[in-house]
Amino acid sequence: MAAPRKSRSEKATADLTTGSSAGPVRELTLEESLGAQIRLLRRRAELTGADLASSAGISLGMLSKIENGQISPSLSTLQSVGRALNVPLSQLFATFEEQRDCSFVKAGKGVVIERRGTKAGHEYQLLGHLLGGSMVVEPYLITLHEDAKPYTSFRHQGVEIIYMLSGRVLYRHGNESYEMGPGDTLMFDCQSPHGPERLIEKPMNYLSIIVYPRQED
Repeated sequence: MAAPRKSRSEKATADLTTGSSAGPVRELTLEESLGAQIRLLRRRAELTGADLASSAGISLGMLSKIENGQISPSLSTLQSVGRALNVPLSQLFATFEEQRDCSFVKAGKGVVIERRGTKAGHEYQLLGHLLGGSMVVEPYLITLHEDAKPYTSFRHQGVEIIYMLSGRVLYRHGNESYEMGPGDTLMFDCQSPHGPERLIEKPMNYLSIIVYPRQED
């Protein structure tokens, strides 16, 4: 028996599959969607879990279960949470899947921030920021100016990817050093000491993307 032919729309969908090996998106349950929306609104309001639970008159344990989609809260509880967040009840039921975070930064408009390497002449421009999701992704455009100094003692959680844009650097990770020029990429576990060991050709620019688990409040 011949296999059924695929429709044009099915073929088009198959052709648009990305090269990523990430699994398909699972549709959230109502409880999960509600919890994710509350967590997103809480973070946007810069409230900790303890802050929101106290303002809403519920326990921190209950709020944690609500945000993780483990229980179906009563309408009175949701009303209390909505008042504490200063949003209408209907906003808690907004479809979370339709409000996935997105960040757009125009060229040259990244936020310059202070980090451990700043005093060594390393300039950090944050190129985007997302409030939701289980992982934090920090994309930086790093510039090492003429007065920059080597610094190999960075150490923190997560995984980092460095993509060299201009200049040349000898970048150290653990016991190994890698000479990097434009187009070179280095990906590593951030728990080992790392950083630019020798600044061969300055000034230099590279893209640094750091990924680590989001800490729950």
